[in-house]
Amino acid sequence: MGTPDFAVGALEALILAGHEVVLAVTQPDQPKGRGKSVQFPPVKEAALAHNIEVYQPKRVRRPECVEYLRKYEPEMIVVAAFGQILPKEILEMPKYGCINIHASLLPKYRGSAPIQWAVINGEKISGVTTMQMDEGIDTGDMLEKAEIELSEDETGGSLFDKLAELGARLCVQTIAHIKDGIVTRTKQDESQATHAGMISKSMGNIDWQKPAVHIERLVRGLNPWPSAYTTLDGKTFKIWKAAVQAGGDPSQAGCVVVSDKKNLVVQTADGQLSLLEVQLEGKKRMTAEAFLRGCPVKAGTKLGS
Repeated sequence: MGTPDFAVGALEALILAGHEVVLAVTQPDQPKGRGKSVQFPPVKEAALAHNIEVYQPKRVRRPECVEYLRKYEPEMIVVAAFGQILPKEILEMPKYGCINIHASLLPKYRGSAPIQWAVINGEKISGVTTMQMDEGIDTGDMLEKAEIELSEDETGGSLFDKLAELGARLCVQTIAHIKDGIVTRTKQDESQATHAGMISKSMGNIDWQKPAVHIERLVRGLNPWPSAYTTLDGKTFKIWKAAVQAGGDPSQAGCVVVSDKKNLVVQTADGQLSLLEVQLEGKKRMTAEAFLRGCPVKAGTKLGS
């Protein structure tokens, strides 16, 4: 049971490990783009490529959906970023229960967006946890963990890819250990639990009254979606890559303090932010140097509202 790219690696790994995947359950197809053409979820595409049956219920907790799953008599259900909450009837259906691959080191960062928040909050270490699912949101007993160190230029997208691969490997390992009877279930320490809420487009709107360090992490955490942005002359101005510089006058927060042939630097409430890759509304993503060649910006220009 899974929907986005994050879950595809786990499906492929299960197949490669020789497990019999009898059904892939994923979210319904969604219209996408200006033409509103119907797009399959990544898990559906992967499952069909392996001739695996696909089931796409709008609400998996409906009685008819539960009964549909029951006829497969699953020994185990593996869940990775499925996007729906499973009812007790499904959780208790398989012999070995439902095993979830969660993209954080639980109990930290329960919820829907642990990857982005790990980058935004400046975590040095992240990872994946396999857990025995219960009726709560990411509250079940932990089975196994795998850690990864974040690089200094880590983005939400790069960490997503790394944790998807790590989670796929850990999933196969955990199932093997369950089969061999050597997995230890560990209850989560509720006092250490944190929540990683949903990411919205509005979160990307840069507040220049924040420190440069915080804004730079926001830029990386929201790359590639929904991206961090401000406005320049009334147009949306996305910032894809930036670097922190010390100094400057905090009273000039939001103002361009350096603008020459190569550099575009903005003052923040604490430190300055050198914009390295940008994208003006209606234009392509490009380096600051390329942008300044075609769209000069005067020092003193105010960004944002």
